[in-house]
Parts: sequence; structure tokens; C-alpha cells
Amino acid sequence: MNAHNDSTSVSTTKSRNPMTFEDRIAAQLPAWQKRIQRILEEFGDRTIGEVTVAKAYGGMRGVFALITEISHVDPSVGLLIRGYTVDELLESLPKAAGSDYPLMGGLYHLLMVGEFPTMEDALAVEDLWRERQGLPGYVMDLLRAMPGNTHPMTMLSQGIMAMQPQSVAARAYHDGISRDDYWRYMLEDALTLTANLPTLAATVYNLKYRDGVEAVPDPGLDWSANIAHMIGKGDEADFKDLCRLFMVLHSDQENGNASAHTSHLVSSTLSDLYLSSSAGLNALAGPLHGLASQETLRWLLGLQAHFGGVPSATELRDYTLETLAEGKVVPGYGHGVLRITDTRFTAQFRFAERHLPDDPLFQLVRRVYEVVPDLLCELGKIKNPNPNVDAISGTLQYHYRIGRPEFCTVLFGTSRLTGLSAHAVWARALTLPIERPRSLTTDLVEEMCTPRIALQKRISSLAPEQSGYGMSFE
Repeated sequence: MNAHNDSTSVSTTKSRNPMTFEDRIAAQLPAWQKRIQRILEEFGDRTIGEVTVAKAYGGMRGVFALITEISHVDPSVGLLIRGYTVDELLESLPKAAGSDYPLMGGLYHLLMVGEFPTMEDALAVEDLWRERQGLPGYVMDLLRAMPGNTHPMTMLSQGIMAMQPQSVAARAYHDGISRDDYWRYMLEDALTLTANLPTLAATVYNLKYRDGVEAVPDPGLDWSANIAHMIGKGDEADFKDLCRLFMVLHSDQENGNASAHTSHLVSSTLSDLYLSSSAGLNALAGPLHGLASQETLRWLLGLQAHFGGVPSATELRDYTLETLAEGKVVPGYGHGVLRITDTRFTAQFRFAERHLPDDPLFQLVRRVYEVVPDLLCELGKIKNPNPNVDAISGTLQYHYRIGRPEFCTVLFGTSRLTGLSAHAVWARALTLPIERPRSLTTDLVEEMCTPRIALQKRISSLAPEQSGYGMSFE
């Protein structure tokens, strides 16, 4: 990997890199187009997966039906972003000044361009973001006008929707452009949207929990650290590092998860990035997806209150068995693809061991990790009994007094939109078509799987003189 890990301070020097994102992507496209064309010509009829009735009724789980160049989840390795593991990213991405954790600008360069960044590349992206910061006043007015009990994820999604009138892609499409060039305008929107995510997330937090203190970014801080700064935690070096770690870990996870798939589907209609990003966030807000971090934290706090601290292994085992007997799940455990402990969980666990080893809630997370996987494996409840990223992420936020479980998903969404924006740009750059799968009724499934039933239905639909009255199907 060609990465420079020396700690270089963030400055406001412009035009660090004479080759822009647009130049770098455009230079790659001819080769990508030839490659895809060759694959389609040579292997267009090749089967790459099987759709069973169980998979169709089971939410298409495990069905290979999407293409993405950004990331992939290997069941036995974990998340790979542009082919790099989580540990490789954390070790080799350019680091923030005085920190052991990466600059988000470097990761975004990798997400968007597919080339491992130098320190110069990472700082160039941070500069691009800095130049584009500035939420429109009407966005702030909208958020202030929302009821006090509005969920923070609703506010984040509404804020992004409110930014949509400034979409250059929507304007360009309305004025008439070639679909081959649409990605260039999508890229412009991606840079503006991602530049303002920290301010938008901090504004949501401040309106909900800090009496509406204005979120003003510090030009001397990197993208991730500015989140800490704008919610009043800029003096806490450890929390700034946690923001850097959290933003890298949650940035992307291939294209089949609910938020990425929703965003991709909406974007495939040539909706602009603000519309598709808001849609993706709405999917992320579901309890079975991004809201799982919130639900896991609540479950841990309830467990802690129930025992008045950290239970023994036997007590936790009995409590978990009671939970499962009631038809509930242990939140934070299991994954739709992974068959190992989520590498993002492991990275956060290491952070906790280093920075908050004596935290009572982290001690509880450790105890759950010691007991629950073996129990679930013993019971055969799920294919992967290991913890996923949600099993610990809320605990780390809670330690630094982000004590509102419902805000965990906003930080998740802030990070995830960096990946979704890269997916959207590349989908348009490769001119992928609108997504349009077919669907079946249960009647049709029965007929396809049981020819005898199809024959019976066919005969019963005929007139009596045609049906061969008296024919038996015994």
C-alpha cells in the first residue's frame, strides 16, 4: 500500500492535488466500460447464484443480484473496502495530526477513486470539504421548526431532503445533459453533501440536547474531529479519535444492505443524490438495520439495571435463555452475511480496551461477548452467533456522554452516506440501468413448484364439457 502515515496538520491550503476526483474517475472509465462489456459478451448468460423459494420469501437474503465496486463482505474475512480489510485501513490510511486514527478524507479518496491515498490525497479531500461547508439557512429553519419529540434520524433525513434544491445534478438533468455525463454532476453533489454532514449531524444533536447551540465547524480540524467539536466535545482527544474510528468503520458495507440497496434503487431512477441519500437514511432508521445500535444500547442498559452491575456468567446465561424463550433476540449478535466476529466490533473493542477498560458498560459488553456466542451456538439459534458492529458502538458513545441511544444512528448515518455517495457516483459513471426485478404471487409459486396444481387449476377453469368430468387426481 502506498500510504504515508506521518502526522501532518490539517491546513487550509487549496489545490494540494492538481488531479481532481473528476479527472481520476474519468481516466478510469474507458477501461471499466471495456471490461464490463467483455464480461457481458462472454459471460452474460452465466449463472452466478440461485434463487430458491425460501430466498424469495426470506427477503432475498443471500441472493447475488447487485454489482458494486466499492466494498464487499466476505463471510470469513469481514468487510473489505476496495479490497482492504478493516485492520489494513486502520493501520495504513493517513492519520490525523497527533492521532493514531485515520483522516476521513483519505478513506473518501479510496471510496470514490479506488486508489489508496497518500497524505496529500487525504488532505486534499479535507480541503475540498472545508471549501464547501455551509448549510443553507432554510435548512436550519426547517430543523428548528420540527417538534421537540422528533427522532434525530427523522431530522437528519429531513435536513438532507431540504438541501435538495441546491442539487446541481437535478438542475443539469432538467436542462438536458447526456446520461453519460450525469455522474460528473452527481460527484459535485456528493462533495457538497458529504462536506456538510458533520454540521448537519451536530445541528441535530444541538437542537435536541444542547438548547440549539449553533454548530460552527473549526477550519483547523479534520472532518471527523469537527463532529466532536461542534457537539461540545472538542477538548476531548479520545472522543475525537473515536469519531475518526467510528466514521471509517461505518462508511460502507457493500450494496445489499437495506440502506445501500434503497439508496441504489432510488438513484437508479436518476433521482439526485439528496433524494436517494434521504431514502437510504430512512431505511437505516429501521430497528432491524441502523437503529439496532440504539436498541442494543438500550438492552445493555436494561441488563445493567436488572443486575445492578455486571452479572456472573451463570446469571447472564439464565437471563439470555429467558430472553430467547420470550421470543426476543439478543441485539447486536448475528449477521446476515458474516460467519465470524465482525471486524468492526473487534476494532471498537480494542479502542475500548485502550481508552475505557474500566467502564462498567464496557465490562458488561465483555461479559456478554464471553457468554452469548457460545450459548447461541449451543442452541443453534442463528448461523452466526458472533457480535456485529452494533454490539459495542452505542456503548462507546455512551461512555463519552452521548447518552441518548437514539442519536447513535445519526452518527452511523453520517458515516454511511460517504459510502452511499460513492456508490451513486459510480453507478451513474458506469451507466447502470434502473433496477426492476420481477415479482410473483403465492399462487404462481405453487404452480411453478407443483405442476400438478397448475394442471388442476387449468382444468377447473375450463367449461364443464371441456374439463373431462369425473377425472381423478388421486
